Amino acid sequence: MENLIVIKIGGNSIETLTQTFFSQIRQWMLADKQILIIHGGGSKISELSDKLKIPVKKIDGMRVTDAATLELTRMVLLGQTQPQLLMKLTKANIPAIGLNAADESILDGSFLDKEKYGLVGKINKVNDKLLDEVLEKHVAVLAPMALTAKQQWLNVNADTAASKIAGLLKAKKLYLMTDVPGVLHEGAIVRNLSPSTAAKLQEQKIITKGMQPKIKAAFSALNLGVPSVQITNQLSTLGTTIIQEGANENAIYL
Repeated sequence: MENLIVIKIGGNSIETLTQTFFSQIRQWMLADKQILIIHGGGSKISELSDKLKIPVKKIDGMRVTDAATLELTRMVLLGQTQPQLLMKLTKANIPAIGLNAADESILDGSFLDKEKYGLVGKINKVNDKLLDEVLEKHVAVLAPMALTAKQQWLNVNADTAASKIAGLLKAKKLYLMTDVPGVLHEGAIVRNLSPSTAAKLQEQKIITKGMQPKIKAAFSALNLGVPSVQITNQLSTLGTTIIQEGANENAIYL
């Protein structure tokens, strides 16, 4: 999809979206860009888990998912965060349709590591025909859950899902939106981030476990052929641009 822009939005970010965000979406649609939004909901899932006394366990920033956590995740993503985002888009006069894995098997997946993470998956295939039809006139809002060949629901990290989907669909841009303006080092935005600099920042614990899946997903998208990958809190600002090793990094001194 040569005009596709993929945007990943976390659950917290949905509540703080500004008019600038919706204005940018409208401008892109007027320019015949296709917009696919992958939405998360991690903080809401953790919050509800605490209320229901369901233990929260993460390994390297990935949520370990048992049957109870899976049902809770589906409840939050499909019953809370997706409708919330759709309402905001509608209020901003942006035509949008919500989608999930059960819609014509839009997201086929398999277990990431069942023994380690439980009911957590990875995306293997996207129903691009269905998406192309929806994206012709609408913004698509897609939940990051997949179905296996045996119809088992799987929880998929939203950053990982956005990265793989962007790669499979040959998107032109991927925005991984977060609640900070980019990867930060001593209060300043790291404008360009290569694998070696990312490794150094992780060693120094500047890139924390919560950010690690996002960084990993960003480099994965770049390696899958997505030419432009940004980590930012605003579509109107570049934030941190993900670059290949050896590209001009405008050196950050570590």
